[in-house]
Amino acid sequence: MAIIKTQNLHKVYQETKVPVHALNGVDLEINEGEFTAIVGPSGSGKSTLLNIIGGLDGPTEGNIEVGGKDITRMKENQLIDFRLNNIGFVFQSYNLIPVLTARENVEFIMLLQKRAKKEMNMRTRELLERVGLGDRMDSRPAELSGGQQQRVAVARALASNPQFILADEPTANLDSASTSNLLDMMAEMNREDKTTFVFSTHDQRVIQKARRVITLEDGKIVSDEVREV
Repeated sequence: MAIIKTQNLHKVYQETKVPVHALNGVDLEINEGEFTAIVGPSGSGKSTLLNIIGGLDGPTEGNIEVGGKDITRMKENQLIDFRLNNIGFVFQSYNLIPVLTARENVEFIMLLQKRAKKEMNMRTRELLERVGLGDRMDSRPAELSGGQQQRVAVARALASNPQFILADEPTANLDSASTSNLLDMMAEMNREDKTTFVFSTHDQRVIQKARRVITLEDGKIVSDEVREV
């Protein structure tokens, strides 16, 4: 079942005298439970595509359906609520709130969802233990390594029970050991919990783990490979 569907997706940036065509007619379906990497050279449009799928940016032309709902037709306040309840984000810069502990960073999304305190506490503990940080719940980001911070970011992304996780270059700032641990953890979540992950990446280690690799060049899909890993 397709949980993400794009049709004739175009994105043109008019910020300079010469328009930049970041996406040129992208048609794409991603099914529930996939572990997908979107790859391509710098400027190929992969981060733009991820941002538009996540409702962080809008297309110049075309449609995006998430869970059967056309998010391109939503007003900004509807889109904010939809993102909060349906899409998890992991960024290369972690984007944790520095003054909050690991526990508070994970809880933050659920506070916005107005979840019950008991439910938040249980979910937060469960997720931080799942990502191997049950003993670092009261540590602030500055007290954690890059790999640990990204694990907190994954736990935070999962906290809202999203339909899927979008991960934009999640390993870019990590060393080899941290990258390997993070990818093993996400692959296990995908296998065991059927969590859907969509990556934008240059990292060959991510590409090797992916079961589907979509290659963009000049804003177009030039290959779409499904494989056994």
